[in-house]
Amino acid sequence: MPLAFDSTTHGKIAFGFFNIDVDMLLLEHYFFFADDFWETTARFRQRIGAAPNNAPPNTPNPTKQGVMRVDFQVWDIPPGDVGDLMGAIHGLRHTGFIGEVYEKFPFPKRPDEFKQMPHGKKNRPAVSEIIKKYGVKRNIAGWLDIETDRFALGEYEFTTVSFYELIDYVQRGGMPGWKDETRPEYLTQRI
Repeated sequence: MPLAFDSTTHGKIAFGFFNIDVDMLLLEHYFFFADDFWETTARFRQRIGAAPNNAPPNTPNPTKQGVMRVDFQVWDIPPGDVGDLMGAIHGLRHTGFIGEVYEKFPFPKRPDEFKQMPHGKKNRPAVSEIIKKYGVKRNIAGWLDIETDRFALGEYEFTTVSFYELIDYVQRGGMPGWKDETRPEYLTQRI
């Protein structure tokens, strides 16, 4: 389930998995596959490097400097076509992209089954067909500026601390966590 994260440009924004059976993330009106996000952000994590030994976890390494920019491919869905996540979860309102995904992959009936599936990639073909009806595929700028402590995807900017909060969210499988604590392959590979 998406959570609210602090951005420096838009205040609290929604980011995260929106359906446990698919491997797609949302960032407000941008949608992208989790392994693409992970691969793109790996370049930023490499640039930031490890924090100094006496620093708290996830503190950027100040000895690394410069700006890094990459193009990041997303599906951009107009806000009116995104859908109603809570309505879809409860089976009450299946509108827009999210609603159609929930018609195909409904919320589990038992609360203990609410876990992010590590095999979500197998449902990618079905989700890819659905999203074509609602969104436009395009490249957005992803960039990291260590000197100003900023990371961005499209118009959404974050501090590098918030950047690591997004990374941590994906690593743990979102709010429900990974089913059986099994992470997908893209998370087990070294950067």
